[in-house]
Amino acid sequence: MKNILIIDDDIHIGDMLEETLTKKGYGVRRAYSGTEALLVLSNSKPDLVLLDLMLPGLKGEEVLPQIKGIPVIVVSAKVDVDNKVDLLLGGAADYITKPFETKELLARIAVQLRSAVSPEVVSKLEFDDMILDMNSHIVSIGDSNIKLTRTEYAILKLLMQNPSQVVAKSLILDRISEETPDCTESSLKMHISNLRKKLREVNNKDYIEAIWGIGFKMRTE
Repeated sequence: MKNILIIDDDIHIGDMLEETLTKKGYGVRRAYSGTEALLVLSNSKPDLVLLDLMLPGLKGEEVLPQIKGIPVIVVSAKVDVDNKVDLLLGGAADYITKPFETKELLARIAVQLRSAVSPEVVSKLEFDDMILDMNSHIVSIGDSNIKLTRTEYAILKLLMQNPSQVVAKSLILDRISEETPDCTESSLKMHISNLRKKLREVNNKDYIEAIWGIGFKMRTE
């Protein structure tokens, strides 16, 4: 059984969601504030989170960066496009606007649960002619192995795990902090510059591109 955490202070919407999800065979837990949500998450790991933004105490935007390794669908009455973009770049897997059709929400939940892959299952990441082996921590392009620092490796792994997405600078710092606590906002640019140079030296190809004012992504052109 897949378990879903509903983080919403609206009792009526929460009850409706719980009833709908339970009928579909999901296990459901509830949290009514951002602080309560973090407490629940510290003791259990659901398969998916439905997150409202307008919460008492900690807002949804503050809770989102603290949810690690779990797909989050933001469920909010906010319809501002920039707000949606910021949340998606900040780690949300999807965004649905209130009011919504339960059929659509269930479809979005099914997609996220189907595509969620445990990191332990995947041992190698591939992009173009580059391979990153997560067991040996070896990065290779063709027959050439590239020697990377711990920080460069962590950055490249994150970008290759999200090859079609722009990864915001703040998200990079947040996601690699456990592996590389030495990387700071001021040094991130230098680490990425060195990483791009090392990859470019193999075959004069740029694998990473900077998206001005947002972050970085794998170059797909």
